[in-house]
Amino acid sequence: MARGKGTNASKIFVWIILILIMVGLVGFGATGLSGTVRSIGKVGDVDIDVNRYARELEQELRAFQAQTGQPMTLAQAQAFGIDQGVLQRLVRTAAVENEAKRIGLSVGDEEVRRQVVATQAFAGANGSFDRDSYEFALDRAGLTPAVFEASVRADTARSLLQIAVSNGVNAPGAYADTLVEFTGERRSFAWIELTADLLETPVGVPSDADIQAHYDDNIAAFTLPETRELTYVWLSPDAIIDQIELDEADLQTVYDERWDEFNIPERRLLERLIFDSDESALAALQAIIDGTSTFEQQVTARGLNLADIDLGDVAEADLDDGGPEVFALTEPGIVGPIETDLGPALIRVNAILAAQETSFDAARDQLRDELAADRARRNVADQIDDVDDLLAGGATLAELAQETDMVLGKIGWVQGNDEGIAAYEEFANAAAQATTEDFPEVLTLDDGGIFALQLDAIVPPRPEPLDEARARVIASWQVQETTRRLMEQAQVLTAELNAGARLGSLGYPSTVETNITRSDFIQRAVPTLITEVFALEPGGSVIVDNEGGVIIAQLAAVLPADTEDPETKRLADAINEGIAQGIAQDTLAAFSQAMERQAGISINQSALNAVHAQFP
Repeated sequence: MARGKGTNASKIFVWIILILIMVGLVGFGATGLSGTVRSIGKVGDVDIDVNRYARELEQELRAFQAQTGQPMTLAQAQAFGIDQGVLQRLVRTAAVENEAKRIGLSVGDEEVRRQVVATQAFAGANGSFDRDSYEFALDRAGLTPAVFEASVRADTARSLLQIAVSNGVNAPGAYADTLVEFTGERRSFAWIELTADLLETPVGVPSDADIQAHYDDNIAAFTLPETRELTYVWLSPDAIIDQIELDEADLQTVYDERWDEFNIPERRLLERLIFDSDESALAALQAIIDGTSTFEQQVTARGLNLADIDLGDVAEADLDDGGPEVFALTEPGIVGPIETDLGPALIRVNAILAAQETSFDAARDQLRDELAADRARRNVADQIDDVDDLLAGGATLAELAQETDMVLGKIGWVQGNDEGIAAYEEFANAAAQATTEDFPEVLTLDDGGIFALQLDAIVPPRPEPLDEARARVIASWQVQETTRRLMEQAQVLTAELNAGARLGSLGYPSTVETNITRSDFIQRAVPTLITEVFALEPGGSVIVDNEGGVIIAQLAAVLPADTEDPETKRLADAINEGIAQGIAQDTLAAFSQAMERQAGISINQSALNAVHAQFP
């Protein structure tokens, strides 16, 4: 078992090394760091490679950009402590590697060879390890086989030590049981809902005095947000699309250029399983026919999964090998063995996709809409330079609207406005950042439109005039008054419950809930109902505001977690696994820190500065 885990971990480390190599082909790895500095520091006798630090730091910056869509500078990364996080990670890795060397933990040449040969990145055209591919990949990364194999050996030894330190960690039984019991604990209770239609007298319309008082008491609810008064000019492709003139020749030309899009040949969804000989392919096919094996089992037996052999949807012209045989099938099935460049293969047809033919007449309207929209976008884009020149010459937005196709408009913009041009993210960003000192500039929208804006004034938050807010004030008062009266009614009913009455005897339709856990959801009830119920003792009751109504709940029984329930068992397994992983990580972190202190750390700040200097 331990060996299996070690093998899997070592495979992971090989792939990590390969990923770092590929990343190294771009940016830092493409040119390397100049000079003779090879290390940014040491832990014991193990150097921390300068290029590895540069690559991992660059990976972190790229990960941030992938998540946010915005590039991160080194200064920003340092402000967030990202560079220190990368350095600390490499220091801990080096500390464990140093300890592995100190105690003489290593792996033999055969294990290193097995990992290298099994790495798909070094496979040739036949799917097996290819020495030329191996050396070529390493050469592009600036590595020699000796250096790479030494890193595989060191990483594997380190992974073995890490597994030895963190393996076999189990969650404390009492801790896990307590969490499971708390999470899986259940309640059975009944509840009724009091709504406005149960009031003896309708709430009605408030008096002017009530309206004024409610407005004054809840002025925050009737306060308008900061408003930016903007003037803008806007030109969208849709605004000029009717001006675009197209003739049949234009449409026919586009149709001819996109012939393959409108006329798709018959295709097949295929999977191709390669064998090393005709005999093995025939034996596999016969086993499938006899029913002693399945295609999936044959795939697994070759160390692959279905994703590895999936060819997708393929036309006959795209299938170099076995096209006629494959497309001779009139229903899903298996053909072969078929000779391919990679060896004999069984090809499974999973689905037959009929040919699709769309004539020019049938495609005309679609082509007209698309071509007109494209030309409208180009027309708008062609006007950007002219608009820029006019603005640079001092033209106002009103003058711009007179001399171009742009439309003049005004808007009181607030955060969250999504009407008209305010629905565009680009406009919202510009509106939020504009100052009264800014000069208008041409900006683009994601649909190909353009706009320019200027900030005329910023109106601070202020109460909405009562006359304008009157309808909302009345509605708010009615909700508040309804809730107040229902609460009074609920207090009377709760007093009866406290005197020994049961909820079902109060004369209102009740709902009974059984075996409810803290994570359950009850329709028509606010989530706080469950929280309040779990705070009760059996027989106790609670009143909960239910957004315009009132809920009264009475707890019938407290039930422990059902340990035989499959969901509870899955929960227990997940909690145990999570606790064990957390303890294992903490154990490994503590071990790494101890090894750091024991071995000693030295950091070359000049080398770090040299790496940082290459980042923007």
